[in-house]
Amino acid sequence: MDMSKMDKLVSLCKRRGFIFQSSEIYGGLNGFWDYGPLGVELKRNIKDAWWRDMVTAHDDIGVLAGAPSEFEMVGLDCTIIMHPQIWKCSGHYDLFHDFMVDCRESKKRYRHDQVWGRWVEAKGQKIFVAVADPGEEGVKEAEQKALKFFNLRAKNVEELKWDGDIVCLNAVKEFTQVLAPDAKTLGTLTPPREFNLMFKTIVGAMGTDDDAAFLRPETAQGIFANYKNVVDSSRVKVPFGIAQIGKSFRNEITPRNFTFRSREFEQMEIEFFCKPDTSPKWYQFWRDRRYQWYLNLGLAKERLRLRDHHKEELSHYSCGTADIEYAFPFLARGQLRQQRMANPTGETT
Repeated sequence: MDMSKMDKLVSLCKRRGFIFQSSEIYGGLNGFWDYGPLGVELKRNIKDAWWRDMVTAHDDIGVLAGAPSEFEMVGLDCTIIMHPQIWKCSGHYDLFHDFMVDCRESKKRYRHDQVWGRWVEAKGQKIFVAVADPGEEGVKEAEQKALKFFNLRAKNVEELKWDGDIVCLNAVKEFTQVLAPDAKTLGTLTPPREFNLMFKTIVGAMGTDDDAAFLRPETAQGIFANYKNVVDSSRVKVPFGIAQIGKSFRNEITPRNFTFRSREFEQMEIEFFCKPDTSPKWYQFWRDRRYQWYLNLGLAKERLRLRDHHKEELSHYSCGTADIEYAFPFLARGQLRQQRMANPTGETT
């Protein structure tokens, strides 16, 4: 990542009143951001444009171009804290986690799938040089770290025998030969362990385990839990969709890169309900419609990519999934894939 461009972007956003570090006067709180006078207006305009397009536009247009049939769309605004059993039944309580590793030397913590590196051999020893960037900057950093570890001068760089390209740390089974990103000695990383991403809180005055609840990590579950209520009260019929805009919270292990990996963020999403045999057509419709929406906002087409997931990437319930990715100017080559894994820009259908 080109940090000079990123630093300029962060500085500009603060100077112009778009966004500020949360609790900045007390040193800030990592992963949380406050939107300033211009930032809150920008957010409101985007949310209004999305709501018009997703919820109210079809009321005026009738059958939208490309839609398999007429459909209805309604909205919801669900609570941030829901019954804990919802997260148990949805799998979030047991499965919604990342793996983290700690460095015993630097005392730093990393997400297991966001540490990269290369195998290199010199002076009869083979090690895995870990870095935080899978792009060109990571390649340069790995070379510098390897030279320093093997006590070699830059003119002796040819003595480094590299084995393969940069790969993710999760491809390494044994950490004894790993040189951590901020370490000087080998084998300082702990084995990966699970870290649940939901924020835990207490509902009620007693404060026992029975009073434990969670801030929602996504807005979808409120839609699913209210499906019958929506059908009974609004008398919508399949096919129809339910839209929601609201805050979600994820206790990220290593929030970083400005707002691209935050612990508190806002989501805009729909869940669309249709008959199973029509789902491929509806998927194609919403996939293309969402992509066109970004173009209509004025985003440059050459910087957007509509990437369909491969079969091995699909969830067991998915007939099709796509990411709308944006190539930010501060990303180094090869980092678009990492950005998608960390915090996708755009939508997944």
